[in-house]
Amino acid sequence: MKDTTPLDQGWSLHHGEDRLPAAVPGCVHTDLLNAGLIPDPFLDANESDVAWVGRRDWTYTLDLPAHDSRHERTDLVFDGLDTAATITLGGTELGSTRNMHRRYRFDATGLAGELEVRFTSAYTEAERVRALVGDRPNVYPEPFQYIRKMASSFGWDWGPTLPGAGIWKPARLEHWSTARLAEVRPLVTVDGSTGRVELHLTLERTENGAGRPLTVRASVAGAHAEAVLDGDTGVLTLEAADVALWWPRGYGDQPRYELDVTLADGDAPLDGWSRLIGFRTVELHRTADETGTPFTLAVNGEPLFVRGANWIPDDTLITRVTPDRYRTRLQQAADANLDLIRVWGGGIYEQEAFYETCDELGLLVWQDFLFACSAYPEEQPLRGEIEAEARDNVVRLMPHPSLVLWNGNNENLWGFRDWGWEEELGGDSWGEGYYLGVLPRIVAELDPTRPYAAGSPWSDSWDHHPNDVDHGTHHSWEVWNRQDFAEYRDSVPRFVAEFGWQAPPAYATIRRALPTEALAADSPGMLHHQKAEDGNGKLDRGVARHFELPADFDRWHYLTQVVQARAVATGIEHWRSHWPRCAGTVVWQINDCWPVSSWAAIDGDGRLKPLHHELRRLYADRLLTLQPADRDGAPRIALVNQAAEAWSTTLRLRRLDADGRLLAESAVQLTAGPRAVHQLPVPAELLPGEGSAREYLVADADGLRAVHFPVADKVFAYPKPEFELAVEAVEDAAGGAAVDVVVTARTLVRDLLLQADRIDPAASADRGLITLLPGERTTVRVRGAGVPTAEQVREAVFCVEPTRAVL
Repeated sequence: MKDTTPLDQGWSLHHGEDRLPAAVPGCVHTDLLNAGLIPDPFLDANESDVAWVGRRDWTYTLDLPAHDSRHERTDLVFDGLDTAATITLGGTELGSTRNMHRRYRFDATGLAGELEVRFTSAYTEAERVRALVGDRPNVYPEPFQYIRKMASSFGWDWGPTLPGAGIWKPARLEHWSTARLAEVRPLVTVDGSTGRVELHLTLERTENGAGRPLTVRASVAGAHAEAVLDGDTGVLTLEAADVALWWPRGYGDQPRYELDVTLADGDAPLDGWSRLIGFRTVELHRTADETGTPFTLAVNGEPLFVRGANWIPDDTLITRVTPDRYRTRLQQAADANLDLIRVWGGGIYEQEAFYETCDELGLLVWQDFLFACSAYPEEQPLRGEIEAEARDNVVRLMPHPSLVLWNGNNENLWGFRDWGWEEELGGDSWGEGYYLGVLPRIVAELDPTRPYAAGSPWSDSWDHHPNDVDHGTHHSWEVWNRQDFAEYRDSVPRFVAEFGWQAPPAYATIRRALPTEALAADSPGMLHHQKAEDGNGKLDRGVARHFELPADFDRWHYLTQVVQARAVATGIEHWRSHWPRCAGTVVWQINDCWPVSSWAAIDGDGRLKPLHHELRRLYADRLLTLQPADRDGAPRIALVNQAAEAWSTTLRLRRLDADGRLLAESAVQLTAGPRAVHQLPVPAELLPGEGSAREYLVADADGLRAVHFPVADKVFAYPKPEFELAVEAVEDAAGGAAVDVVVTARTLVRDLLLQADRIDPAASADRGLITLLPGERTTVRVRGAGVPTAEQVREAVFCVEPTRAVL
């Protein structure tokens, strides 16, 4: 049987004469940090002080003594090298690499001595390739399209510029004889309750193993198959009866079955391969209809309204993202009622733990190929690297049932049409041949069980604008960039693959990142940790449309969080109410890669913004929403039911005065069918007066609430908020002590928020924004804060307050 020797100890990193201990897997930035040679680039403006790291060459070395393996062949295997490297062992050059996103294997039979991995600066390599292929347009002033490296390591409008180098995935020696399983490619399908696995196998043989008949055995879910191969390729088919279907979360369970493959010479095992797989079907409905071109995912024949979010690398220094960290972040996504994660094309093909956790949690994965916001040359040496990269990762990831869509690129087809690229390129290649040629060919050849989309956004044809709301996927960025969030209601895209609104991270995250700064919205550290073009200007304008722009930081911080949550809610509630015309929303974004003001729902320290709690409401199976006006100008109520059972409820509507006085009310029994939306107009007598600064509408059903105020908050005659707080120590069901904060409203209290991390950086609250009517009471559970006093809690509580003009 094949033997493996991990190479994860004893490495050194050096540049010139300086050497220091190196971690493998790891990167130069984390090694320098661990050695105390650079400051933390995530704090203050230290990012700028460590820019030199990415412009140097670095060498990793390891003493590799002769081994006593009796096998015929020894391979040196790297699962990931970042990025341009030359590998030598005992003075013999084994080869070179130019792609972070591929696996590498070198014949090291009979070699020993010093193993050296010499990395060339990513900038040097990128400029070398640029000189060969010529300039191409790019949305950022960094050369990421000339090197197959994580694009966002060069910086983005939410990320720092920290391109480094390193052995970023495991390294090992593999000792084997006769033959090994070079590639196992399972095509998993299901017909009714019969699961089918078509195993495509590729062997690599030694000279002694050439032409020898070898036996391959496979098993899954009680089914077995065996074949004798005397060549290098073969196909085995297994059919398993009575398999249970794998479903997205919220639609059913996620059963998985162990698929085992063994290669043997007679009775002597040579190699093995094992994965957990799931049986399910996936389709992408794109047949034109009366309103355009849909983009509707269906799993096991069930069409879905996708409740998704975009995913970026969870740390710019990606080797710090452990399996436990993947699980924490993805569980947070599931807790927000997401059912799909889009792995965005400027990051990486994530590690196995990411996809395994998605398999387990029932989170669907939309996987971009790694192209984003740039024109990519199609000449060599890039073209060959991209084909090899795509083949490597399609085969690596295809066993995962959570993976449901391959996508060619992020925004490049749109960029060619709208961002001036077409004129600037003057006929030069820019990536279209990848998205409409190379990549769909590879997916069709290697993984025909999954759909492929050429890009996002993309209208499925050059016959339409790439970002046409009526055709395919749409990215909605005009609203954040130039408009009020109410403008989300002006269109009904077929599928919203990107949209979002910014807010700063949690207060404790800011304080950790800027430990000595006198905080202000425009203080130097806050501006350094704001990477979006005119980001703070857009934040301020977003607040000013609804509130008086505050001068103090704490109030500004709270109001930007409120506006972020309201903005995303406006879009999702509108688009969900138009199911099935609109078949999904994928909010930008679920996570952050460092402490930064951004569109994320979970900040760079892993703390939940109010948006995360709002997503939990917005993406629940049942959503109650008040839509101020549809295309006919009539306000309406929508009961959105994504559950498999009908939703029958009593809807209570109340028109109230600002002081809490009941002006009118009604109650009606309603039913929304399974996976359906029920809509009805708001009765005229319950509509607040047009432009009224005192009247508002409240809808309640089964514990869900929707509110509608006809004017901006800065115009509405809010009373001065009055509420009582009580703190009660409790034994938390999750283990450990906690406190319940009981809030009793004496007036209307709009968007109350308890920022638990202001009490203690380790504290968290289980609720986000809460609106209470006079006399109502609610409870917020706080964990990790000990037993604070009511006064300590009150200092961490914010809510909407009346403006001076109204007072």
